[in-house]
Amino acid sequence: MTTDDTPAVTPAAAPAATAGQPHRVQIEYCTQCRWLPRASWLAQELLTTFEQELTELALKPGTGGVFVVRVDDEVVWDRREQGFPEPTAVKRLVRDRVAPEKSLGHSEK
Repeated sequence: MTTDDTPAVTPAAAPAATAGQPHRVQIEYCTQCRWLPRASWLAQELLTTFEQELTELALKPGTGGVFVVRVDDEVVWDRREQGFPEPTAVKRLVRDRVAPEKSLGHSEK
């Protein structure tokens, strides 16, 4: 109990972010492979498409050939498993997590 006699609440694990909540995208890229330009270009594409839906987009330097895109800490694209992504493919995956109702226009065709 708290001092005002209301039951104390134990924090539960945070649920996955949904539409209308803040969303963070992270692009981890290999510095050894010089993939910063590719990561920056993808970041620009995502920020332009999801101006209102994203609260943060981070570029994370890595090594060993890494190129991974995460939305709210969930891996949505991994170069080792799926190859290099086309921006439209990543936009669809991000959209499905942050704004499922959003149309991507010509990118959906």
